[in-house]
Amino acid sequence: MIETYVYFILAFIGLGFLIFIHELGHYYMARHVGMKVEAFGIGFGKAIYKWKKDGVEWRWNWLPFGGYVKIAGMEPKKGQDPYAVPGGFFTKKPLDRIKVALAGPLVNLLFAFVAFSLIWAVGGREKTFSEYTSYIGWVDPDSMLYEEGIRPGDQIVAYDGNEYVSSRDHLFAPMIAHETLNVQGFKVDYRTGEKTPFDIAVKPYPHPASLSAEILTSGIIQPASQVIYRPANLTKEQKALIPASQNVGGIKEGDRIIWADGVRIFSQHQLRSVLNDDMVLLTIQRGDETLLRRVPRVAVHELKLDLEVKEELTDWQHESGLAEVPVRDLRYIPYNLTYEAVVENPLDFIDSEMKDEVFPEHPYSDEEKPLEEGDRIVAINGARVDKAFQLFGQLQKKKVNVIVLRDDSLADIIPAGKADTQFEEAVDLKDLNRIAQSIGTADVTRSAGNLVLLEPIAPKKRADLFATEKERAEYLRQLSDKEREIENLENAEIKERAREQLSIEKNELILGVVGIQDQMVTYNPDPFTMFADVSTEMWNTLKALFSGALSPKWLSGPVGIVQAVQHSWYISISEVLFWLGLISLNLGYLNLLPVPVLDGGYICMFLFEMATGKRIKPQHLERLIIPFFILLILLLLFVTFHDISRLFGI
Repeated sequence: MIETYVYFILAFIGLGFLIFIHELGHYYMARHVGMKVEAFGIGFGKAIYKWKKDGVEWRWNWLPFGGYVKIAGMEPKKGQDPYAVPGGFFTKKPLDRIKVALAGPLVNLLFAFVAFSLIWAVGGREKTFSEYTSYIGWVDPDSMLYEEGIRPGDQIVAYDGNEYVSSRDHLFAPMIAHETLNVQGFKVDYRTGEKTPFDIAVKPYPHPASLSAEILTSGIIQPASQVIYRPANLTKEQKALIPASQNVGGIKEGDRIIWADGVRIFSQHQLRSVLNDDMVLLTIQRGDETLLRRVPRVAVHELKLDLEVKEELTDWQHESGLAEVPVRDLRYIPYNLTYEAVVENPLDFIDSEMKDEVFPEHPYSDEEKPLEEGDRIVAINGARVDKAFQLFGQLQKKKVNVIVLRDDSLADIIPAGKADTQFEEAVDLKDLNRIAQSIGTADVTRSAGNLVLLEPIAPKKRADLFATEKERAEYLRQLSDKEREIENLENAEIKERAREQLSIEKNELILGVVGIQDQMVTYNPDPFTMFADVSTEMWNTLKALFSGALSPKWLSGPVGIVQAVQHSWYISISEVLFWLGLISLNLGYLNLLPVPVLDGGYICMFLFEMATGKRIKPQHLERLIIPFFILLILLLLFVTFHDISRLFGI
């Protein structure tokens, strides 16, 4: 708790420093061109200490945030002509006034470059692989991209012709797009390694994971991440929640999960999907071929069964020792099987919509295509079966086969620019196919190269992972508190989405281990590149704001900025420097906008004076500045309100 307050104060001081150096730029340039500086305030509010030096009154104010410079003639008394104040701001030629107005923003831009240079000099920032990879981690199954065959593991190259830079682009590009967004990249065939270019125009739509309908997506929900088991990196509090033994399936520290139940794994989101999609991995014999197929499990009562099939299932129920459970509540696959587990024909569903859900028009992969007549099921979840009743019994348990990459080099932090190459080359496709194709056969390959097949794993609910009943009860209490908070929400749409998300959290199956983390990388572009990237991002944001593509409510005000800098202190000094540099750059550019009340507005007025030789009358200057000052205050209150709303989840 003390650490939180300390970092908040440091963030507050850091932002105040950026304002302070901005005003210091104005001060030194004003003195340089011969203007009379009456006072310089360090912080705001009432002065708690004053001193005079070289004719300037220096004030240390009680609120140590930023500062201000008071130049003679800039705040003329009523009836006073600012152009007649001795040594005043307006008595100097327009070029000198432009220099003074320009000095503040330029100091901010210079500080940003210095901050980025320091980051580069110390080796950059430590980031997660997911932030800078071009690979996709999860695609919304209801999206147009999914319909067009885009899947996790494919690559993104650009949005609307703008080169993909970081994971922020997945959110930012749809938010600033107009009617459609062009998504460019490569489809990757992980059986052959072949890449096929794609360019698909999609219409951005509300992000399915967001409570706000104003957050848009193209269909790419998450970038790829490396799913690595690293319990050693957990905090002391997290370790206290881990059961005594976590040796689930034989997984070891540093193992990267790359395959689960016939699916290449490219993110934690995708792994969670495999664990919760109610599919079962079958090994089938089709002629001379042995194939893996992912087949849906459904409740028996969802199927339209004739009397003969019902009697068969009842017999298999007793043979597999499930007599105590009503047969209608047991799980089955939607196929009519012989006693030897050979497919005769597909079964119909009572609800036709259920059939469309189980057999979607666009299956995830070839492994999810329907079974064919004559296919013989020889194994389920890697366990051999000879008869249909054995299959029926095994269908009642959810188990997952997992292949991991066991490579000590995964512990190394590598440059972000090389991470995608490592991601591509780390897995030997031949070794992976060799292990995968052996699952459920009489001769299983447990390892090949640096790949290892774990023992089948039974997923668990999160509540079942806690080491003690007390910790489990505390977790359930927190869920109940969330439930009450959701019921107090006024917006019906947001309430419904929040209910759905909480239901997923309560019932979601997870692998049964704690400590799955992404690979860390170092992101260290040179200071010129970083300066250019942040500048481009700000320019795109401004364009989106003025075009109406982006609402001002998504901008961060003082509260959001302080929160971002505060959070950066938890990570590293490099992260703090980056955020201070980014904010300083934004502060510099924003002050250069040609808006009266900002430095850029003054510069435009003085350029007008230089071009026409006409002075701007004080009353005209006041009429220009006051309305914009009011608008600026209103905008500040607006973004602050939304900062607080986001902070408290309002």
